[in-house]
Amino acid sequence: MMSIVDKQFDILVVGELNPDLVLTGDVVPAFGQVEQLLDTATLAIGSSSGIFACAAARLGLKVAFVGMIGNDTFGEYMNSAIRSRGVDTQGLIINKGVQTGISVILAKGVDRAILTFPGSIPLLTYRDIDLNLLSKARHLHLASYFLLDRLRPDIPTLLQQAHLRGLTVSLDTNYDPLEKWDGGIETVLKELDVFLPNQAELLAISKSKEVDCALEIISKSVPLVAVKQGALGGLARSGDTIVQSASIPVQVRDTVGAGDSFDAGFLFGYLNHWTIQRSLQLACVCGSLSTRDFGGTTAQATLEEALPFLDQ
Repeated sequence: MMSIVDKQFDILVVGELNPDLVLTGDVVPAFGQVEQLLDTATLAIGSSSGIFACAAARLGLKVAFVGMIGNDTFGEYMNSAIRSRGVDTQGLIINKGVQTGISVILAKGVDRAILTFPGSIPLLTYRDIDLNLLSKARHLHLASYFLLDRLRPDIPTLLQQAHLRGLTVSLDTNYDPLEKWDGGIETVLKELDVFLPNQAELLAISKSKEVDCALEIISKSVPLVAVKQGALGGLARSGDTIVQSASIPVQVRDTVGAGDSFDAGFLFGYLNHWTIQRSLQLACVCGSLSTRDFGGTTAQATLEEALPFLDQ
């Protein structure tokens, strides 16, 4: 079920790129020079954008990536790691004057705390993006809106340029570290074809306390909204149509990146003209299966692995 449009890429991803160091066990720090022994330590592909790109490629979509890294070990690791998973990195900017960002994830059961050194993450600008790549793609996906400090003022322009070239566009804002949930997001929402928040992000951005009300508000700006609800699965709305889908039972080892795999599953269905219900089912299956191992990309599903769960 590959794309039927003659484009080099199905999806062009624009966003942040950094590794994750995932730690499990007794991860609550004890200061005073106390040394604690952990169960596992895994250096893995990190960043919402990077994990999403790998998930989409794993499903069989042709994916290209635009982002910024430093000329350092972490940057080399990320460039090599996403390329090995089938992601084209011709649009990757290597900035010799900065360090690649990194997130240290303290994972405790299904919960986690994230410590992030931004490094190159907020430094990508509109001028850094080769707009010729837009003409080679069917769809533009952005992630980590609130971390892209220098790009954020020009994101409406980028989305408009994508639309002028015939692309559809989607956004997963991810969490706002400042918890202001603004930064021009209302203007950006009006430029989207698909919005992919989790439930907490949906409520914060809509300034609503009820999911139904929040969906009503956001759907006035965005034609298609798919919401991640963790272990409960997800829901989607297009116009007056609202659908729900459950997650599938798996042995959860690590929830890092599950939402990004959800996004990839939903957009696979969207780009292949599936119904909203079936797209949401694939999204929930992909999100669930990705939690089977540590790191956001280790257990990402192929289409062949995911499809049987849709037919159950």
